[in-house]
Amino acid sequence: MEKIITLTINDLAKITNHRSGEIKFGEKMLTIPKGIDPVDFMKSSDAKFVLFGIPEDIGVRANYGRPGAASAWESAIKSIANIQHNRFSKGSQIIVLGKLNVKQEMKEVENLDFNDIDDRSKLSQLVAKIDKEVSHIIFKIIECGKIPIIIGGGHNNAYGNIKGTALAKGKAINAINFDAHSDFRILEGRHSGNAFSYAFEEGFLKKYFIFGLHENYTSKNVLDIIKKIEDRVRFNTYDSVKIRKEKDFTQEMINAHDFIKNDPYGIEIDLDAIPNIASSAMTLSGFSIEELRQFVYFFAKNRNAAYLHICEGAPDLGEDKNNHLIGKLIGYLLTDFMKAQNSIVP
Repeated sequence: MEKIITLTINDLAKITNHRSGEIKFGEKMLTIPKGIDPVDFMKSSDAKFVLFGIPEDIGVRANYGRPGAASAWESAIKSIANIQHNRFSKGSQIIVLGKLNVKQEMKEVENLDFNDIDDRSKLSQLVAKIDKEVSHIIFKIIECGKIPIIIGGGHNNAYGNIKGTALAKGKAINAINFDAHSDFRILEGRHSGNAFSYAFEEGFLKKYFIFGLHENYTSKNVLDIIKKIEDRVRFNTYDSVKIRKEKDFTQEMINAHDFIKNDPYGIEIDLDAIPNIASSAMTLSGFSIEELRQFVYFFAKNRNAAYLHICEGAPDLGEDKNNHLIGKLIGYLLTDFMKAQNSIVP
């Protein structure tokens, strides 16, 4: 895990707003002690969850998106550090592993143009390089018996999450993706729009459900591909649930859960599905934050929920005065996930 930049107790203290009579997550979350191997520490700890950040937007750039997702981790960890530690959720259940060191890769893409064929190839190569690191780290976390919570970066990182989990479990896993887009595009070199198609093609993804596809932004080609493999890949659309009211939100969650629940599964959350959330593909129409929180809680309340991934939020693309709100939203989703997991009867 040499590519991890660990977060220290001092780092947490600097971003925690200490107040008399209050206890914050930043005072209780665990960090990797200096000189201690992260794997050994995770194995010996009683904490259930491992928090891990990926501050990159290379996959987004490779998919013709607007950069900015690299900023989500810093926003999120500041908000998470200031969540109240109480009987509802406890910071001591979290090990903050730190963030993936992608400084060099981010520097390399600064002047690349995704419209240039050679530059696109370079972007895809860098995404594939990050894939290897992410899958290795997720593999190690799960091998230690912990549940990863992954924050930040583009949706390209779903591939590493799925591969790492599948390798740790010794079999292909399922995934539920709350997303306006399928991210099941053709295998044209790695980017944020084909993480699931690559994982499926390479045998790491068994069943895949896309929740809330936007009909206006799903190509005929993708729909045709999914139709041929609907025994393993299914979806519903936002339009059918919220606009035409042909389907019920809660019943659709039950249907999706029935499709994936019998094997370990990852919970993938793309924040571009929520209106007015700054992201590479920001939308004005979509599910509410309350519905997203209900979704996370519903799918996390199962032993087979293997990880939570929250991606595509881009505070750098938001309003200067309110760029902390994405971090705050991520904090809500994190605690909803934890509460659901903790409610499972042994």
